[in-house]
Formats: sequence, C-alpha cells, structure tokens
Amino acid sequence: MEEPLVSIVVSVYNEEESLQPLYNRLQRVMSGVDYQVEVIMVNDGSRDKSREIINNIASTDSRFRGIHFSRNFGHEAAMIAGIDHAFGDAVVCIDADLQNPPELIADMVKLYLQGNDIVTMTRLSRADGGVLKRVTSRWFYKLINSMSEIQLQENASDFFLISRRVAEVLRTNYRERTRFLRGIIQNIGFNISTINYEAPSRKTGSSHYSIHQLASLAFTSIASFSKMPLKLGIYTGIAFGVLSIILIVYSLVMWIIQRPTGGYTTLITFMCLFAAVILTVTGTIGYYIGIMLDEVKARPIYLIESTTHDSIKAN
Repeated sequence: MEEPLVSIVVSVYNEEESLQPLYNRLQRVMSGVDYQVEVIMVNDGSRDKSREIINNIASTDSRFRGIHFSRNFGHEAAMIAGIDHAFGDAVVCIDADLQNPPELIADMVKLYLQGNDIVTMTRLSRADGGVLKRVTSRWFYKLINSMSEIQLQENASDFFLISRRVAEVLRTNYRERTRFLRGIIQNIGFNISTINYEAPSRKTGSSHYSIHQLASLAFTSIASFSKMPLKLGIYTGIAFGVLSIILIVYSLVMWIIQRPTGGYTTLITFMCLFAAVILTVTGTIGYYIGIMLDEVKARPIYLIESTTHDSIKAN
C-alpha cells in the first residue's frame, strides 16, 4: 500500500525570528513518521526577511515549498492558498509562531488514518493569554453559538487537519471572500475528532492581531454563520412599538383626567434611544450588504507574486 502524503500548510506574516526554529522542529517531526510529508509555507506579504528565509529553506530541502503573495491578504487567505496548492491526502494548517506545537501533527494524522476527515485542535489554555483574552473568547463563542444553528467548539483554533475530500470541498464550494475557516470546517460535516492541547507562550515577536482586527474577526464570524443580527431590527421595532403604545395610552389618560405631565425628559430619552437603535440596525444591515458586495465583485481571495517551485499551480 502506497504511503499517504501529508501536506503541512504554514501561514507566515512577519515571522523571520520563528521560521528557523519552526523548520528545525518540523524536521524532527518529519524524520520520525512512516508517511510522506510536504510543507507549503505561504508568505502573506511579509515586510521582514520571511521571504528570504522561506526561499533558503525551500532551496535546501525539497520537501518545502514557498508561496509569496503580492501583498498582505490576511491569515485566512494564506490558509486557503495553502489548501488550494496542497497535493496531500491530508492537509494540516498551522501557524508559524510556534504556538501550535508541530509535535502534535503525528497525533492528528493518527486520527485521520483511523477514518476522521477533520481533526480540530482545541486550546485548553494559553500560556500568554490573560484574563481578558479568556473571558472575551468564552463570551465570543457563547454569543455566536446562541445566534447560529451551527454550534462551534469553544477555543477551537486555526490549527487543524482536513482530508483530501474536505480540502476539495473548500477548493470548489466554499470560496467566500469573507470567511471564518475554523467555523466552516466544523460546518461541512464528515467524520470529525478533536484533540485538546496547551498553547505555549509566544517565544518570538508579537501577535499580529490588534483589538480592531479581533473585533473585525468576531463580526465576520457572526455574519458568516448567523442572520440573527438582521432579525434584531424586527425585535427592537416591535419593542419600541409596544413602548410607544404604552406612552400614548399614558398621555391620553393624563389628558383625560387633566393632570399635566412632564414629557420633555421622557421625549428626549426616547428619541436618543430610538436613534441609537436605528443607527445600530442600519449599520448591521450595511455590514451584511458590504459582505454581499464583496461576493458579487468576486475578486481573487489572494494573488501570488512568485513561488519557489514551478510545480505550484497558479490561482
């Protein structure tokens, strides 16, 4: 029986300090397995020396290939590009920052060989995750699961394995410009298994996700899996309609019994609250329209500037 080929997709953005340690650890992982391995390092428009390091690694080790984007397209696009260009029977996505331990890939492949098409990796804890990160992460998953019909695993990461047929589904059917990939693979179906792990602290560099980017990711994930925010406009409209009827009845009663009522404060408060709700609902609708506009434009998810091997197929 022919040995299976496992493709490891590494998304890279300004990770010059961690690439060599990652290469060394991947070498050790690859030396102790009984299947073939290829590694695709996707350079997501890095502005440091990541490109040169990737090229050097690929020139000295034929198991490694490099893809260089024309600019920064984002972490999700880098994972999609790696999946698109992987030849493996199974594809593992991993970050270059060493917070996804490469040593766990063997356990993931073992579950794949047992018949699982998807292996998700769930963080039990993060060595560099503070109280705020843990609380916001927990509430994020509670929020999205309360809004969506699809229940996502809490603390699931972008460290996962998918089989060839799942990869083919992503290549042909899930080509959204706005996507939440760790949620999509849980939505596809097929046999799925989970491994829990402790995420180590980041040894080099710093996180590339700002508060604004994390908030944007949260909005994107909610919009990708739920229409509930759009329905909130209906619910708030009904609530304000009921409140308006109550105020009308109250005002009529006060007028009938000829008792003056002070309405200035009530009126101003009601108008300010109503305006806030209107603007929030309008903004939510605008966000969904923006997503629709991106899909209608159908612009490329990523553009490749160059590769380290001619055998890599173009997008």
